[in-house]
Amino acid sequence: MDVAGRVARPGVVRLPAGSRVVDAVERAGGVLPGTDTTGLALARVLTDGEQVLVDGRPGPAPPPPEAAGGGSPSGSSAGSAGGSAVGSAGRPLNLNTATVEQLDALPGVGPVLAQRIIDWRAANGPFTSPDQLGEVSGVGDRRLADLLPLVTA
Repeated sequence: MDVAGRVARPGVVRLPAGSRVVDAVERAGGVLPGTDTTGLALARVLTDGEQVLVDGRPGPAPPPPEAAGGGSPSGSSAGSAGGSAVGSAGRPLNLNTATVEQLDALPGVGPVLAQRIIDWRAANGPFTSPDQLGEVSGVGDRRLADLLPLVTA
């Protein structure tokens, strides 16, 4: 697991199968003082290779990782739990769990547009279809067409 954000020792940690988000956070030295963890689903069971992002933002816990490509687990990333970016195991990036850093890694998406995608998700709730990416300011038809094969909802 890659534990990032507001933790004492960010980085890759090894955990046994069946470990939970709280185990990953503890292995990374715990959250920094004053960090809001209400946006973390601390009891959620982790999937191998995913990223846990402790961003300190209050709010409801993110959705659990979804199955992609016929039921194989995909990485996840959301305000608090994140996963593999496009190219890792060939899985599309989940718009509902992706971090700003993961979105920024998509072709044609810089940090400003990545933040707009996160802001759209915060204002409108989870994406129900990758096509909704076209509703984000700065995502035109051409960029949407380029991104659709790389993302999922």
